[in-house]
Amino acid sequence: MCDTLSSLREALGRHAAGFDAAVLSGAQAQAVVEAATAIERMAGVIKAKAAARGAEVRCWKGAGERSAASHLARQQASTVGQAADAIATAKRLEKLPTVDAAACSGELSPAQTAAIVAAADVDPSAEARLVRLAKQASLTELREECARIKAAACHDLESRRRRIHEKRSLRNWTDADGVWHVHVRHNPEVGAQLMAALAPVRDRLFEQARAEGRREPLEAYAADALVETVTGARSGEDSGEGSPSPPARPAAKIIVRVDLPTLLRGHPIEGETCEIAGFGPVTVSAIRDLIDAADPFLAAVVTDGQAVVGVAHLGRRPRAAQRTALEWLYPTCAVEGCSATAFLEIDHRVAWADSRLTVLDLLDRLCAHHHDRKTLGGWALVAGQGKRAFVPPDDPRHPRHSPRSHDPPAAG
Repeated sequence: MCDTLSSLREALGRHAAGFDAAVLSGAQAQAVVEAATAIERMAGVIKAKAAARGAEVRCWKGAGERSAASHLARQQASTVGQAADAIATAKRLEKLPTVDAAACSGELSPAQTAAIVAAADVDPSAEARLVRLAKQASLTELREECARIKAAACHDLESRRRRIHEKRSLRNWTDADGVWHVHVRHNPEVGAQLMAALAPVRDRLFEQARAEGRREPLEAYAADALVETVTGARSGEDSGEGSPSPPARPAAKIIVRVDLPTLLRGHPIEGETCEIAGFGPVTVSAIRDLIDAADPFLAAVVTDGQAVVGVAHLGRRPRAAQRTALEWLYPTCAVEGCSATAFLEIDHRVAWADSRLTVLDLLDRLCAHHHDRKTLGGWALVAGQGKRAFVPPDDPRHPRHSPRSHDPPAAG
């Protein structure tokens, strides 16, 4: 086995030494990226499994290291935490054959494998479903589903909430490049409140930058929003006397969804939902705390199973209740695999000029990129609800080939 790996390493080294990307066509470059990605993933699985075996026989002691994780971290030039996670994931793969096969074939990235293993470890029945989901969803969406599975398997969510609260922390440090970092650990409902407070400031800074012809990542404006909110200093503006007063903050929201029986009972049972959009499952007591505090950002969607009651009216723009339901149904762009969350645009599947109706079941939220492709290039989401494939006009799944898929639902 070691000889085979040595031969593969030598062969790949020769190929890399003579590789010239300039001679590739666009299609060839894409094929090389896909093949190299699969090789990289497969090599990562082999490495993690070998490190896990080394941990069992304690070979790290002979190397003078403190632990198996520190030994692997030194070998692969990573943090000890990353190495420990890789070893733990490799050990769990022994009991999860479907995930193991997908990881070994290069279908799953290390991050996808770690997320699925952590969820399938508590609910093995979800193993195959999560592997299928990983092939079509973004990493963010996969992690959210894994979090739901782990929460559903937890028999005492209140204890988990207390444990997280007891271990809450805020750490900050400056790295070797002089960059300041901050890391906060807390319950998701606290994170939702903080991010809801930052969102309108971030969005104002984003719009201001666009008006001035500046383009930076949205995360940069979120960092500026944090500084402004905490210190009161307005980025790039005169803070002296006579400076314009800050504009009124637009409304931001914490979208919570809870099944009515769960809310009345005080805890969910199998198949029921109680979570914050974008932050995952929470306890009913967390939602009640937000309600009792009269949180100005709170908006709730109370449901019955997976159903959100559709509402129709004659205006072009969705009503407030419809918008809240849409923000719950589509916390990210509706396009499968797109995890964009900011500045999503509400899209009518049937042009309002044709239907003169705004029906919840016929609305989606799209990021600017995919909305432009729909408007200018004729692309469209396939029929259905939730995250779906986004296809070009000549795809047989395109709604134009099955026009009844977008008919308004029957009254009543």
